Amino acid sequence: MGLSLLALSVQTVTDRTSNPFGLRPPFDRTGADDRTAVFGYGDANADFHVIGDHPGVHGGKRTGVPFTETEAGLAIQTALRDVDRPFVTGPRERPELDNCYWSYLHMCCVPDGHQPTEQGYADLERYFDAELRAINAHILLPVGERATDHVLREYTTQRRRVDLDMASLHAGDLRGRGFMVVPIRDPTTWEHGDRAALVDKLTAVLESDYRQTKGVATRVG
Repeated sequence: MGLSLLALSVQTVTDRTSNPFGLRPPFDRTGADDRTAVFGYGDANADFHVIGDHPGVHGGKRTGVPFTETEAGLAIQTALRDVDRPFVTGPRERPELDNCYWSYLHMCCVPDGHQPTEQGYADLERYFDAELRAINAHILLPVGERATDHVLREYTTQRRRVDLDMASLHAGDLRGRGFMVVPIRDPTTWEHGDRAALVDKLTAVLESDYRQTKGVATRVG
């Protein structure tokens, strides 16, 4: 499905929580009984878009829902539940999301013990890009170094100005002309205070006039 069709269909699929745009993975490297991909999940009209790496890191190979199952995925989910106006309610394996959308750079699953290839990330980039633009969130929250690097490199002009030190970037903000990026350190490396810093940052953003930044229709920086 191309970008133009995604943009046209966004208003007609918002009642679908999982894979609202009907994406079809371009390849399958899993066994016959394994899940092919973990698709985007949540509110397709969300202002906040949380971007993970792949199902093996941030979860969903069993549930089909991003940010479930794994320690890292559940840590993100818990932080989003703890915000003053929670983004997440309901059961952990099939949560209800309000004003929040979750997706991965690499939605396709790979066999246990394997990592996605660089070619795999490249093959899936256009799918991620089309979905990100269709969601058109105000706030992008990339989780981990790869997702943060990708968002800053592809959707802003900030990457060359920023040292990709996730401990320093965590729960801060990088502003462009169209939206705000709030990088999140991967939870497997969180230290004391990192979860609270993220919760506090999201609470502060919700209390601000964040809608003054809008959209990713063009490159920003």
